[in-house]
Amino acid sequence: MKLRFLIYIVILALPFKVLAQNDITLEEIWKNYTFGSKTVSGINSMKDGEHYSTLINSGSNQYIVKYNYRTGNAIDTIYNSAKARNNNKQIPKIESYKFSADESQLLCSTEEETIYRHSFKSNYIVFNINSKSWDFLSIKEKQQLASFSPNGKSVAFVRQNNLYMVDLATKKETQITNDGAKNKIINGASDWVYEEEFAFDKAYEWSPDSKKIAFYRFDESDVKEFGMPIYGSLYPTYNTFKYPKAGEKNSIVQILLFDIATNKTIVSNIGDELDQYIPRIKWTADANVLSCQRLNRLQNTLDLLLIESSTGSSKIILTEKSSTYIDVTDDLTFLADKNTFILSSELGGYNHLFKYSMDGKLLNQITKGNWDVIAYKGFDEKNQTLYFTAAQSSSINKDVCKIKLDGSGFKVISEKIGYNEPNFSVTYNYFINNYNSANAPAEVVLYDKNGKNVRVLEENSVLMNKLKNYKLSQKEFLTIKTADGLELNAWMIKPFDFNEGKKYPVIFAIYGGPGRNTVLNSWDGATYMWHQHLAQKGYIVVSVDNRGTSYKGEKFKKATYGNLGMFETQDQIEAAQYFGSLPYVDKSRIGIQGWSFGGYLSSLCITKGNEVFKTAIAVAPVTNWRYYDSIYTERFLGLPKDNAKGYDNNSPINFTQELKGNYLLIHGTADDNVHFQNAVEMVTSLQKANKHFDFMMYPDKNHGISGGTTRFQIYKEMTNFILEKL
Repeated sequence: MKLRFLIYIVILALPFKVLAQNDITLEEIWKNYTFGSKTVSGINSMKDGEHYSTLINSGSNQYIVKYNYRTGNAIDTIYNSAKARNNNKQIPKIESYKFSADESQLLCSTEEETIYRHSFKSNYIVFNINSKSWDFLSIKEKQQLASFSPNGKSVAFVRQNNLYMVDLATKKETQITNDGAKNKIINGASDWVYEEEFAFDKAYEWSPDSKKIAFYRFDESDVKEFGMPIYGSLYPTYNTFKYPKAGEKNSIVQILLFDIATNKTIVSNIGDELDQYIPRIKWTADANVLSCQRLNRLQNTLDLLLIESSTGSSKIILTEKSSTYIDVTDDLTFLADKNTFILSSELGGYNHLFKYSMDGKLLNQITKGNWDVIAYKGFDEKNQTLYFTAAQSSSINKDVCKIKLDGSGFKVISEKIGYNEPNFSVTYNYFINNYNSANAPAEVVLYDKNGKNVRVLEENSVLMNKLKNYKLSQKEFLTIKTADGLELNAWMIKPFDFNEGKKYPVIFAIYGGPGRNTVLNSWDGATYMWHQHLAQKGYIVVSVDNRGTSYKGEKFKKATYGNLGMFETQDQIEAAQYFGSLPYVDKSRIGIQGWSFGGYLSSLCITKGNEVFKTAIAVAPVTNWRYYDSIYTERFLGLPKDNAKGYDNNSPINFTQELKGNYLLIHGTADDNVHFQNAVEMVTSLQKANKHFDFMMYPDKNHGISGGTTRFQIYKEMTNFILEKL
């Protein structure tokens, strides 16, 4: 095993050590939010690429202001709530907004009401920028997912599981579908599992010429319902929704095409197989051709189909197969020449970008190297240049990069090493970069397309100066080499007054699940401050990215396939043994804490790793993979009937008899993602095994367990448990 530190992190530690004075309190972190950092949000690039707009809340008024990218000067006030007119009616508070293509109108969501993690319904309004007048999109019930047609003449939306369209000139409302019904048929919006696992809720797309709308129809009639009691009244109510668990029936999905001129709808040919997924649809550069990505139930075969919009006929132009699973992304881009498209793939062992012809022939691999493209950000047609983020400098960093379509001219254009998230103008002449690093909060800077610093928008100097008054230790990065030669990324925060001659307890803070890393050179905000609080209490806080996490290539990420949880647990146990071997660590006092997948992994570590871990905290954990949703679970484990051992050998409820240490289980009763059932069954198993444990439940709280003083309370409970039990 070996230890390798990033030297620049150590150097940054010096000013904090000299100036720090105060202890960090939980009240400051989770009640008063003393350490909140500023950012620049709500930026919308305007069509000329030289200006952007942003929504500003000032007292009781709201403004949408147009700015010049290069100078930062305010050019115009597009919207002023005090001057918006509609027969003296008070305009509702705007939550978000979109421009029409010609930027003469705004479509604004107001009075939003959450449905699931991403979805919401709203009273949408349409604001005319020239006349300063506004009106509700519809005076009936709230709407979902409203969007302008490309020509700006119409708006489509979903209401009560049906798809509608409004002609903005005549105010005529056309109901496109009529069979929508709760817990049965959904048109134009996604069902629960698609929203959660394929990460979209808007399930329709306007054609580029505004003549057609392609939309999903979910028939979830045969999907089993899950019910959650909602407390707070004399008789609890029940929230029931369709939730397909692993191996159970999914929605039957169709892709339909509505022709606005003829008012007719046709069904696309997406194949005869009903038990499949359609994770993405997207119009090509040809307004008559829709693309459709099709996955089999096991998610190891991806077909790219082209659908003729007038007939619904289709053809497969590209098929990708995997021995494990295929990730779905938003990287597919059809170029203006109508002859080529860009797609990402892990076929070469790392995630990279490829150029294809419209018949599916590979023309060239655009990006290359032993590093992963993280996210495709767009293509500048004029200059034939792609922009993307990548873990190019290191698997703990995110760099902003550009490259020519032919694969030449690769360049990292982010200025600093750390975590960079760019927001490009529509012409790609500028990007506003949100930069942060492990020990420094966000810095927002405007760059030109070549990475030249134009001006600083936010430095967070107030927070940086505030942090100098506290006892902060630096987050130090290292790699741990396992017995079989793998290198695991890790970080460590030592106590402020660290003394190598003393023995310290260690608390692991982990996630460890597919697609989400905790060992990143990025600012963790309030969580970072909590870890500093624990360090001030005399704990070494560490985190380790086990096998199955991202940015180290396909082999590392997909090593856990078929045995989700097995290698992850082994890696965390071996990492704990490594830290326990250090001369300044008390190996009898090693604990672990995690949320969601991290809670699941913590539960496995305190049972399977009972000789190494003394204490564990599991928040909202999956405790049996048979209880979790179909798309996520089967992606990594296959079907339960085909891989029973993979499910059962890595589900914590089957190992409670091995618990020796201290275990705190926390869950919200209204968790629609990882159901409270997981906690109930874990408690049942622990009781059958005659094990002592601690349990905290949060009534009517979802997977995030937040709202009011809840976050302060839950972190106080976790902190006290660590102080008492570790």
